[in-house]
Amino acid sequence: MFQKYKVLFTSTRKRCAYKNRRFLFSLLFLLGSSAVNAATPEKLLTLSDAIRFSLAENPSLKVFSLRDVALQGQLQTANLKPAYELGVATENFAGTGGFNGIGSAELTVSLSSTIEMGGKREARAGLYSQSRSHLQAQRQIESLELLGEVTRRYIEILAAQQRVILATQAAELAEMTLRVVKKRTKAGSTPEAEVKRAQAAEAQSQLALLSGQQQLRYLKVALAALWGETSPSFTSVSGDLFNFGQDVDFEVLYAKIEKNPAIQVFATQERLKDAEVRLAKTESTSDINWSVGVRQFQEMNDTAITAGFSMPLFSSKRNSGAVSAALASRNEVFVQKEVALLNMHTQLFRAFSNRQQAIISAQKLQNEIVPALEEALSETQQAYERGRYSYLEYVSARHELLIARQTLIESAAAALTYGADIEQLTAEPLPASQYPDPKRSTTNF
Repeated sequence: MFQKYKVLFTSTRKRCAYKNRRFLFSLLFLLGSSAVNAATPEKLLTLSDAIRFSLAENPSLKVFSLRDVALQGQLQTANLKPAYELGVATENFAGTGGFNGIGSAELTVSLSSTIEMGGKREARAGLYSQSRSHLQAQRQIESLELLGEVTRRYIEILAAQQRVILATQAAELAEMTLRVVKKRTKAGSTPEAEVKRAQAAEAQSQLALLSGQQQLRYLKVALAALWGETSPSFTSVSGDLFNFGQDVDFEVLYAKIEKNPAIQVFATQERLKDAEVRLAKTESTSDINWSVGVRQFQEMNDTAITAGFSMPLFSSKRNSGAVSAALASRNEVFVQKEVALLNMHTQLFRAFSNRQQAIISAQKLQNEIVPALEEALSETQQAYERGRYSYLEYVSARHELLIARQTLIESAAAALTYGADIEQLTAEPLPASQYPDPKRSTTNF
């Protein structure tokens, strides 16, 4: 189980634990009104739940079921045999001389149809069957892209939650600085102008906190929109922003590229193009049109059977262009696959190298830089209180620490985001999951 928030930094001094009423209000606002009202329990959202909701309710995936119904209807139509036609023809009526009136009329009633040659019906059915397979592959691509977007937005909320925590800590530091400056002013060691500057800095920290809270609310709305909610039903997301998992060799990751639906779709597209080629070749075989009927001779009051057939000539020669076009379209798929693999190789290497760099930066900041700056701030504050350092040096030490903490959050978020990109490209999670639910699978469409 993961805690709702990971405590990122320790207080610079014990007095940082002091919280005035304004800070308490901001903290309660961050934790959600549910922490104040016991009747409304806090609702945590896990990444696995966000993925499950999105796959079930995202509108962009619902269109695929409608397209599949359309293809089923087209397949049903493609399996039909050629229709029968009933024909009625009349000759030698309403003329002049001996053909005046209907006495010499001839009435013919016929039934006609077409005998398809070359397996046209089977080729049509095969084309729509392969179209359904290609549609399913496209749905997997869309699902994988959706999973990547859900994960990225989830990480943005994790980072935003940490930014709000950092903003509250910055407000604490600003309030503590204001108290120290006022104390020195009363003692006559600091001019009144420094109090004004400290008050302005404290007000700016409160504005930054409100801005972070507003950004966090927006990101929650953006995530909930992926499963059709306009008002988020959760108060926060669970997870550890600073758990990066384990590194995997690039070649091992690239070997998994073939499993990506964006590459596998070329196999279904190839089969679809093969079906188009087969259908084009069947058009080179001429169909036989036949008819049979009965003719009534009105003048002699006799009847006769009629029959006939017809077929187009030189169909193979006339259809050679369509066959060549279908073959060229099929061969194009191979080229597109090679281009896609090269592009994905570049994308994967970029995500892989950037993730490594982000992890190194985050670990360096977390283990060395931030602790050093925390100690520096503590020593600078003590020196400032004794009059050895100026206000500018004190504020600079505080600013450097806050910037380092902010950089740590951004580096951690970047590492997780690049990890999500790697998972989307390889279509499977990293071996040691960097997210709160180790059982999550990106291949469950």
